Amino acid sequence: MTYINITSVKLFVKVQNIFGVCKVFACLVVIGGGIYEIARGNTGNLDKGFEGSNWNPGSIALALYSGLWAYDGWNSVTVVTEEIINPGTVTVVTEEIINPGTNVPLSISIAVPLITALYVFMNVAYMAVLNFSEMTSVPAVAVAFGARVLGPASFLIPLGVAVSTFGCAMSVQFGVTRVCYTAARGGHMLEALSYVNIKRMTPAPAVAFQALLTTLFIIVGNINTLIEFASWFLWFFYGLAMVALLVLRRTQATKPRPYKVPTVVPCFVVVVAIFLTVFPIVHNPSVKYLMAIGFIILGVSLYTVFVYYKKTPYTILRKLTFLTQVLFESVPPTDRQD
Repeated sequence: MTYINITSVKLFVKVQNIFGVCKVFACLVVIGGGIYEIARGNTGNLDKGFEGSNWNPGSIALALYSGLWAYDGWNSVTVVTEEIINPGTVTVVTEEIINPGTNVPLSISIAVPLITALYVFMNVAYMAVLNFSEMTSVPAVAVAFGARVLGPASFLIPLGVAVSTFGCAMSVQFGVTRVCYTAARGGHMLEALSYVNIKRMTPAPAVAFQALLTTLFIIVGNINTLIEFASWFLWFFYGLAMVALLVLRRTQATKPRPYKVPTVVPCFVVVVAIFLTVFPIVHNPSVKYLMAIGFIILGVSLYTVFVYYKKTPYTILRKLTFLTQVLFESVPPTDRQD
């Protein structure tokens, strides 16, 4: 995955397209199995889907973490707009002339409803085949579904899960590294992270840095803890981003904007972000939330010292930059590379 993102953006797009088709095919296999079972009259479990529900706001917020995390891939589009919406030019990602005011919103408005429909129909298929106790007791619902419905072809389900996981991780890495690259280019992170490979024109140092952080998080935590930890972080900063958007809309109202978000959208996101960040702490106080807050305080402190006041150890940074250039054959980006 890291190798692909370092090697070539075009290779990433080709692999991602192939894996995307495979993921949709796996979803359709599950949906088809569900339709078959419903046609046979296996609908008894559908009437019991909400039995035993917990309506505590904190529990709902924690449950939403996993669901919203599954849908969060759309956000990757918004952080790679530099490579998607350069007006009047041939872009690296799509190799087409792009209209900056419509293409990103259009891609999100088409993809999110389609993915939502796939996921909803898949859940209906699961409920048609498995009862509540089976779904909560098995380690992988899709695998249990495949064993029950597909018989000899049940291997398609774990294969589809693996393909889906790889494709998702690869696209998220692609997006996150562009955030890191852009922040470094703007002077908000280490300058070396803004360098690009001189042959492949990819932000190789940023990709490698993200891979290192991912490895560390995998070592120190389990998947459920990481989802809750990361989701709390995400929605905290989503809320801050929407507040910043509202402030900028008032203080810089005359600035040109390729796409102007309706005001009701950031207001709604702020309300949701408050719900998803406050209620889990009230409902289930945990050290992971203290760690998340500690990370934020640490980040603000480091930013204040090293970026705002520019108290940087130049000798160490110069050696680190040299090492990065040698390891990744990278150079500072030029206007043409940007």
